Amino acid sequence: MPLVFAAITPHPPILIPDIGKDNIIKIQATKNALEKMEENLYVAKPDTILIISPHGRILPDAFSINTNPTYTVDLREFGDLTTQTQYQSDMTMIARISNEAKLKEIPLALYTDHALDYGSAVPLHYLTKHLPEVKIIPLSYSLLEPKQHLNFGYLLKEEIMSTNRRVAVIASGDLSHALTSDAPAGFSLEGKKFDENLMENLKNHNTTALLNLEPQICESAAECGRRSFLILLGILQRVNYKLKILSYEGPLGVGYLVAEFVLE
Repeated sequence: MPLVFAAITPHPPILIPDIGKDNIIKIQATKNALEKMEENLYVAKPDTILIISPHGRILPDAFSINTNPTYTVDLREFGDLTTQTQYQSDMTMIARISNEAKLKEIPLALYTDHALDYGSAVPLHYLTKHLPEVKIIPLSYSLLEPKQHLNFGYLLKEEIMSTNRRVAVIASGDLSHALTSDAPAGFSLEGKKFDENLMENLKNHNTTALLNLEPQICESAAECGRRSFLILLGILQRVNYKLKILSYEGPLGVGYLVAEFVLE
């Protein structure tokens, strides 16, 4: 099967050693889980990684893909002047996705930017250490309705399944940013509830519940991953899998989930 790996990751910049320094220990469980995931991804031997990020070019009415031929990790905004990893784009697969989106009348915008956003860069820093030749497709969700994210994911699935390349899909996204009083969004009672319900629904394959979450709940929880996850779930439609949670923690007031969809 061309789809060889699927996972959810967080993207806190402090996971990068030159940024987090001694603070990495505060999210040691997340770091350990990503290192374990890196081993599992290496075994899957992907040719291409499609990474869905909340921090690329977010448009109100269209999904977007960065089509630059090469990408460079640039984390200067977080004080990191040394991490400069480069990646190659999978231009062939991007072209196929773009053509199919036109045929299916799914809004998709293409743009070019040599810099890779941190929602993609942080997980890729951990997951590609032993995959120097892997190509990537940086994709961003939109502000369209949740069902359209699921539909776009299914379009991506059709393109993945028709390729002769081995494809991994990583949905980058943090959960609630409102778990504690010193959280980035302040404290909300909906924060912990959102995270627990999301993980339970993922375990139970309850995509309908994730689709139908009230916007107010998502806003109060201050989450940034749900749309990424819905695209991934669209890709996983009619694919047998079991969810394996490698870690979940929120010591900095943000819910960090590291999970693999073990394909059967």
